[in-house]
Amino acid sequence: MATLRLGDTAPDFTAVTSEGTLNFYDYLGDGWGILFSHPADFTPVCTTELGTAAKFKDEFAKRNVKMMALSVDGAESHKEWIKDINETQATNVNFPIIADEDRKVSDLYDMIHPNADDTLTVRSVFIVGADKKIKLILTYPASTGRNFYELLRVVDSLQLTANHKVATPANWKHGEKVVVSPAIPTDEAKKIFTKGVEEVKPYLRLTPDPTA
Repeated sequence: MATLRLGDTAPDFTAVTSEGTLNFYDYLGDGWGILFSHPADFTPVCTTELGTAAKFKDEFAKRNVKMMALSVDGAESHKEWIKDINETQATNVNFPIIADEDRKVSDLYDMIHPNADDTLTVRSVFIVGADKKIKLILTYPASTGRNFYELLRVVDSLQLTANHKVATPANWKHGEKVVVSPAIPTDEAKKIFTKGVEEVKPYLRLTPDPTA
């Protein structure tokens, strides 16, 4: 199939998970979602990631984001692995892990990169908006664990910029100044952004975070 790109509709699927058979769209409801893959169960980096994801669940929930993980191993394997994750990471895995033994979802989302490994998934991340469109795609090699602070930061940026005519600068975090959309003339921007507009250059205007 064609490679998924930003703005594409996230493919729907129904799959067996560690929490029973779930439909992706039904699981997300009217909220946002993060779908992320793991090369295999009982692997060290994945164990730390899933433990970390569990600890971040409440932060994502505040943003109306649900998580769903994927591994090419089976549901029974997942359940045993979850015991290890809970024990070693001092947490409680509280989101479903897809059992993708037939590679159905992995193929749907192009998570297997043969030049890296022809059977295991790479560490893919897809952030899906409430409109079921793909908002972000990240691909890590199997050897590099993900930064969940970055995923939170990206969700904050995506949700902010979806509702306000702004963009977020490098290393931006919630509450910091944002960039006024270049499409808005400065005079108009000053009417829209009542907290003030700082004109650094005609094309670079800053304003306080409108949600802070």
